[in-house]
Amino acid sequence: MSTDPYRDFRQAVDQPEEKIDLGRAALTIALTDYPNLDVLDYLARIDRLAVEVTSHLDSDADIYRSMAALNYVLFKQHAFHGNRDDYFDPKNSFLNEVIERKTGIPITLSVLYMEVGRRAGLRLDGVGFPGHFLVKSVGNGEEIAIDPFNGGEIKSREDIDTMLFKLHGGKVKFHSDFLASSTKKDILKRMLANLKAIYINGNDLVKSLSVLDRLLILDPASAEDARDRGVVYLRLECYAQAREDFETYLRLRPNAEDAMLVREQLVRLAKEGTRIH
Repeated sequence: MSTDPYRDFRQAVDQPEEKIDLGRAALTIALTDYPNLDVLDYLARIDRLAVEVTSHLDSDADIYRSMAALNYVLFKQHAFHGNRDDYFDPKNSFLNEVIERKTGIPITLSVLYMEVGRRAGLRLDGVGFPGHFLVKSVGNGEEIAIDPFNGGEIKSREDIDTMLFKLHGGKVKFHSDFLASSTKKDILKRMLANLKAIYINGNDLVKSLSVLDRLLILDPASAEDARDRGVVYLRLECYAQAREDFETYLRLRPNAEDAMLVREQLVRLAKEGTRIH
């Protein structure tokens, strides 16, 4: 029996981009919180949603009719919706909970939208728009921005500008890169980054550590995550692990703005010895 608590997540993401099953990988994020989670059952639920979508489509359905069918099944028949009442509930970041409760945040609803749409024959990409994850259709030579958090609304360029202004108060100017396609690993990183912020802000060190471990599985060269995990280890009095992460951070970012502070912390850790808990 494997002693790796991240075995399923590691297996899901440790392969080329085109072979990553986004739905499966997103579900494995929840395994620490839901150790008895039946990943295959939730994948089967996504399959069934896709079957419902295709039942509303003719063989010659264009992208707009396909999106209309997808929106009808998800947002009308099954009443999936954005969770505005408790946006920072960590359950919004777990795909299994989104499927159970039919509510979530932009990125998890987008993952569900993409995975159901892909099974129904739509070509959809994630879009890491700053502050509000979106989806886009990329078929037939045109790109259509879609907002699953708001019932699958199609976003015009004017809508995008308005949303950007509301999110950032006019301090961020539109750039075409904001609508670039995200890789599957980038989507998973963003899901985990949301959980990281929630747990760190809530002072939940153990769950913060679990999320940071996954982030570093996805990107072992992430200096920021190595530093942040070092901070969590330090607060947990795991001094040897903290020292290792701080040393990794300095190796990756020797000229970082906080490099001097991290070096000073390493000096203090050296005085603590190698006490490990």
